[in-house]
Parts: sequence; structure tokens; C-alpha cells
Amino acid sequence: MIRPKKTILIAGALVLLALVLPGCRRTPDETRVREAIVAMAQAAEAGSAGDLAEPLSEDFDGNAGSLDRRKLTGMVRLLALRGDHVGVTMGPVSIEHRGERMVATFTVTLTSGGKLLPDQMGVYQVESAWRNEDGDWRCYTATWKRVM
Repeated sequence: MIRPKKTILIAGALVLLALVLPGCRRTPDETRVREAIVAMAQAAEAGSAGDLAEPLSEDFDGNAGSLDRRKLTGMVRLLALRGDHVGVTMGPVSIEHRGERMVATFTVTLTSGGKLLPDQMGVYQVESAWRNEDGDWRCYTATWKRVM
């Protein structure tokens, strides 16, 4: 009689272990940065300034001081209030580790259905730097230049 109980306990423990172990797996940091970049592109298209700001650090610096976190989210809010739509098409993202930080480079194509920023639409080469802040990867700086 003792053996069947022992077998059931062992089987139960194995099932529990099989259910718990996949939850212990951590998403690789590179994947988390890529997902954050895609989420930002989707937020820009949706006109969601709050979602766009989520992966940005509080001290985010865009193009050497030309666009900080507040200005960037304000621009997205303005576009949304005006009913303008910005289309964002991402190119492949390349990630390079630099010590405890990461640098992601990619191209992005911006299109618009409105007339607010027609001179700023086009294809850009972007380089963004990311750091881990309390377990979350945040973009703290980015530079971009128009390539087309």
C-alpha cells in the first residue's frame, strides 16, 4: 500500500515541477529591448503618448538635446489630438552589447496621413542606447538621421 502512495506523490511532484519550471525562464535581454522598440513603434502609430514613454528613461535625450521625453510625448499627444496618423514601418533591429548596456540600431520609415509634420516624414537611421533600470530595459538616449 505504501508504494502506490509514494508513486502518486512522485508523479504529482513531477507534474508540479513541469508546471513551475517554464515560469522560471527569463526572457533574454535582447528580446526585451526588441519588444520595447516594437511597442514604441506601435504606440506612436496609435497616438498613445503614455505607451510610447513607458520604455524611455526619465532622463531620455534625443538627438543631443533636441527632443527629450516630455517633448516627444507632447508631440505624439498633439498628433493624436489633431487626428493625424503617423505610420511607422520598422526595419530589422541590430543589437550590440556594450558592457552592461545595449545599443540597438535600425531604420524606421515615418509616413503621415496629416499635414502637421510633412517635412519630417521619411526614412531614418536610428541608434538607441538602453540600460537596465530596476529590472526593466529603458532607452536613455537615441540619435537619428534622415537617410532618404
